[in-house]
Amino acid sequence: MSHRRRPHALGPPPPPEEGGGDASPQSPGKAPQIRPWPERRVLALALAFRAVNALLVRTYFNPDEHWQCLEVAHRVAFGYGHLTWEWKRGLRGYLHPLIFAALYKFLAFLHLDTPWFMVMAPRLLQSVFAAFGDLYLYKLSKLIFNEHVAQWTLFSQLVNWFMFFCITRTLSNSLETVLTVAGLYYWFIAIESSKGISVISKQKAASYQSAHSRKVALLIAALACAIRPTSAITWLYVGLLDFIYIKSKCRFLFLEVIPIGAIVLAATTFLDWWMYGSRVIVPLNFLKFNLFSSGGDYYGTHVFHWYFTQGFPSMIWTFLPLSVFGVIKSREWRLSGLIAWVLGVYSILGHKEFRFVLPVLPLALMFSGYFLAAISQFKGKNLHGKRYFSRLQLSVILLIITNVPMALYMSLFHQRGTEDVMFYLSKEAHNERVKGVLFLMPCHSTPYYSTLHSSLPMRFLDCTPSDNKGTLDESDRFLMNPLDFVGEVFGNLSSFSHIVLFESEERHVIQLLLRDSFQEVRRFFHSHFKIDRDLQSSVVVYSRRDVL
Repeated sequence: MSHRRRPHALGPPPPPEEGGGDASPQSPGKAPQIRPWPERRVLALALAFRAVNALLVRTYFNPDEHWQCLEVAHRVAFGYGHLTWEWKRGLRGYLHPLIFAALYKFLAFLHLDTPWFMVMAPRLLQSVFAAFGDLYLYKLSKLIFNEHVAQWTLFSQLVNWFMFFCITRTLSNSLETVLTVAGLYYWFIAIESSKGISVISKQKAASYQSAHSRKVALLIAALACAIRPTSAITWLYVGLLDFIYIKSKCRFLFLEVIPIGAIVLAATTFLDWWMYGSRVIVPLNFLKFNLFSSGGDYYGTHVFHWYFTQGFPSMIWTFLPLSVFGVIKSREWRLSGLIAWVLGVYSILGHKEFRFVLPVLPLALMFSGYFLAAISQFKGKNLHGKRYFSRLQLSVILLIITNVPMALYMSLFHQRGTEDVMFYLSKEAHNERVKGVLFLMPCHSTPYYSTLHSSLPMRFLDCTPSDNKGTLDESDRFLMNPLDFVGEVFGNLSSFSHIVLFESEERHVIQLLLRDSFQEVRRFFHSHFKIDRDLQSSVVVYSRRDVL
C-alpha cells in the first residue's frame, strides 16, 4: 500500500512506520529520512529573509502601497497627508492604515522619524507580517501533506520572484495574503477535528483537537475581510465547501459565524465612523462601487481570461508547470479548486491587477513544493552507474536562475526613480531647501507626504473619476498637450521651488521651465522599458535658481 493521501482528505498522510522518516508524497519506494524543522527555526529564517527582502525592495509597484495606506497613516499620526477621492466617498477602511500610524507614532516618540526610517520602517514592519505568513504556509503544508512537502513549499515561497517583489510592500493585499494563509491553517485543523480522520496518531491528534481552532479561523477570516472586503470571495468557497461536514450546522452559523462576523464588522464600522466623523459602512460602499457599478473599470480593463493566461502565470512564473504537476499528483482538489475559484471570480471583473489574486499564490506554490518533494527521492544515474544531475537538482537550478535575478531586478531597478526622487526631496526638505513641489507626471506616480515628512505645499495632477463619462482628468490632459496644459492651469511656476517630471515629458516643457528660472538639479534612473505609456527612462528634478 502506498502512502498516497486519499483524494479529499485534509489531514497529513499516514505517519511513517517505526524507524522511518516522513513519507514523501506518492512515493512508491522507500521514503527518505526527513529531519523535522523546529517552527522557531523556520520563523527565525523567515524573519531574517523577509527583513533583507524589505531592505532590497526599492522600486515603485502600485500607488495603493503609499496612497491608500502610508499616506493615510501619516495623516492620522502627524496631522497632514493627502486623502484620495476613495476616502472622500467612504470606500476605504482605517484598520489597515492605523497599524502603520501606530508605527509612525512610535518612530516620532523615539525621534527616529528621519528620511531613512520613514521609508524603510513600514516595509520592515510588513516583513514581520510576511514572515509569519511564511511560517503558516509551512505549517499548512505540513498539516495537509507532510514535513518534506512543507520544506519544499517554504523553498518555493522564498524563491518565487513575485512573492519577493510584493509581500513586503504595504499593500492591503499583502496583509490579506498573510491572514488568508493563517486562517486556512486553523480552518483545516478544525476540519480535521470535526471529521475525526483516523490516520492521525493519538499523540498528533491531541494537538489538532483544539475547540478554538475554527473560531480562530473565523476571526482571522473576518479580519481579512475587514482589511479587504473582496477576501470574502475566498472564505465563501472555504465555508460553503466544508459546511456539509459540520455536524451542528445551526450552532456553527448562529453561535460562531454570525457572532464573530458581527463583532468584527461592528468594531471596524465604529472605528471608521470615528475616523471619518460620519456614519459610513465601508464594506458596503466598497462592494457597491467595485462589484455592482464596475467603478474599478475607470483604471482600465482586461480580457476575461487575463488571470489564467497572463496575470497568474506571470506571478507564479517558472513554478507553474511544477504546481500543475503537483495538483495532478496530489489530487488535493479542495485547495486547487480554491485557486481556480478565486481566479475565476476575479475574472468576471473588468479591472484586473496582479495583486488582487496574491492570496492564492502561496497555495499554488504549495503544490510546487509537493512536486519537488515527490521527485526528490529519485537518484540520477546513467547506464554506467555514474551520477548526473537529478530531476530535482535541475528543477532547483532552473527555479533559482529564473526567479532570483528577476526578483532582484524588479525590486532594485525597475521603476525606482519615483521612489528615489521622493527620498531625495525628503532629505532636502529636512535641511529646509524645499519650499513647494509640483509633480508634472501622471497622478500618484510617486509617494507623497508619507515620504517627504514635511508640511510643505505640494501639487500633483488630479485623476479623480468624473461622473460624466469621457471627461478627461488632469493627468490625461497633461499627457495630451503638456505645454498648453501647464500654461493654462499653472501659469507662472515660480510659486514652486521644485518641479518633478518624467524625462519623456521634459522636452515638451523645457523652454517653459527655463523661462521661469528653473534648472535641472538631479536626474534619477527609472526604467529600461515602458509599461503602459511612453518609456519613462528617468525622473528629473528642476529647482528655481534662487532656491539653489
